[in-house]
Amino acid sequence: MEEHYRQVIRQKIVDALGAPIPVLTRRDVWLPAVPNKATAIIGMRRAGKTSLLWKILADRLAQGTPREGLLYFSFEDERLAGMQASDLDMLVEEYYRLYPEWRDQRRATFFLDEIQVVPGWEVFARRLLDSEEIELYLSGSSARLLSREVATSMRGRAMEAVVPPFSFRESLRHVGREPLKSPEHLPKAERSLLDNHLLGYLEQGGFPEAQGLDARNRIALLSGYVDVVLLRDVVERHGVTQPLVLRWMVRQLLGNAACAFSVNKFHVDLKSQGVAVGKDTLHTYLGYLEDTFLLRGIVIATDSEQRRRVNPRKVYPIDTGLIPIFDRSGKANLGHALETAVFLELDRRGAEVAYVRTVNGFEVDFHARYVEGREELIRVCASVDQPTTLAREIRALQDAAPDFPQAGLVLVALDRPALLDIPAGVTVIAARDWLLGGKELHG
Repeated sequence: MEEHYRQVIRQKIVDALGAPIPVLTRRDVWLPAVPNKATAIIGMRRAGKTSLLWKILADRLAQGTPREGLLYFSFEDERLAGMQASDLDMLVEEYYRLYPEWRDQRRATFFLDEIQVVPGWEVFARRLLDSEEIELYLSGSSARLLSREVATSMRGRAMEAVVPPFSFRESLRHVGREPLKSPEHLPKAERSLLDNHLLGYLEQGGFPEAQGLDARNRIALLSGYVDVVLLRDVVERHGVTQPLVLRWMVRQLLGNAACAFSVNKFHVDLKSQGVAVGKDTLHTYLGYLEDTFLLRGIVIATDSEQRRRVNPRKVYPIDTGLIPIFDRSGKANLGHALETAVFLELDRRGAEVAYVRTVNGFEVDFHARYVEGREELIRVCASVDQPTTLAREIRALQDAAPDFPQAGLVLVALDRPALLDIPAGVTVIAARDWLLGGKELHG
């Protein structure tokens, strides 16, 4: 069997180094740069992890690294079935047998995809970092090992790079329409095209394979993604005994995006329908779903642990394209889709995010604290064309402001009329511009 693996590994190395590099959309994923650490590319299934590995490889090639120093190797191959950690040394041996001049003389880069299919791979990866001149990128997701655990299994020897579906800017780049200048410097016709693309983006989302599909095919594709996550990454992996309850939870969460979710209330609703399930089980299921990157939850902004526990979380899907699949209201809820898109963009920008509820009962969608320490209170609204709507949105920001004196006040709106009576200290910005990182419009 060892000779079989060796032949397959050698052939895969030769094929990979001779294969044309695919032309892929450039991603804006933050990549850590810490010496002697592996980089774990993680994220939900089909978000583009393998594509990012290839794009990093292509960038290294463009920067002058010889092709033979850049090895992409996928372990998702039936010919490698049954491979054990002790067999992984053959990968290193066969690579250096082909390129002996690289050993200890030059630093090669290995991109190891779906490595988690080999039991005990973690020891091999850590030893590779310690004993060879190899820079290491890892990725994978399966029922046996969720992608986040690719990083945690490295015991501090790996840094995470999270790959979400396309952002609004990336979706424009994917179809060759990314603006080359700030939106406020574009002609009106081009800004209108961006607005139209944004409406499409909020509906279809950012999963790469869903781009440009008609509604029927897109819904079938995205529904399949969710089914695979539930079956393989949750039910099979964790031995879930009440999969129907899990599916009800997913429908509740994805069908009510950007809304508060209380496990206690959900438990009461299930109990009223005669469904026997413990609250601890529901908390566990929610944790499983977050681990798969299918959704994200945020807590109320407070220093009180007790207040965080008793207040519901707000939950967002990983992609706006999932909302219409599970929303049974029959209405296109642009407000919730836009709020979800803003949250996902804040997450991409590395912000620490919570929601705010004031003592007077006002709610601010997000309190965002960025890496550099800057803070913002952000309200998201589909339209502020009515004075009463604008006043309500601004009032919420102003009511929360005294509790967050360092935070800027920002209102992100899908439609922003040219003439608005904006109080000093409040920023109103079109969603198109905010999502693209455009110049803000101040009152």
